[in-house]
Amino acid sequence: MTAMAAATLYVGLFALLMLVLKANVARVRAKEKVMFGDGDNDAMLRAIRVQGNAVEDVPIVLIGLVALGAMAAPVWAVHGLGAAFLLGRVLHAVGLGGSSGSSMGRMVGTLLSAVVLLLTAGLCVGMAVAQVF
Repeated sequence: MTAMAAATLYVGLFALLMLVLKANVARVRAKEKVMFGDGDNDAMLRAIRVQGNAVEDVPIVLIGLVALGAMAAPVWAVHGLGAAFLLGRVLHAVGLGGSSGSSMGRMVGTLLSAVVLLLTAGLCVGMAVAQVF
């Protein structure tokens, strides 16, 4: 598998995750009978924020993974970052989806997501700079 194929795999997996999160918002809307906004409903707000947090973080990491694929980064790096980020986003979704307070899943998921974002950024910058010299 090439680095670009690995990046493409994670684009697909994250598209599926985003679809699941979107479906969860629709499910909670129907269950709680909230058709717009959060209706001051804690479950609705959590579902919206789980999806919203993913919308905030997922695109830039996927852009980074695709860039790494285009730069022919090591396949293990793309898989490591992609898998860790997927785990982080799932942990975050489960943690925040289950409780609006602090939870282990939310904390670990947030930390893992931030570390992956930092490493992805560092690799992108490093590989681009290495091309200059």
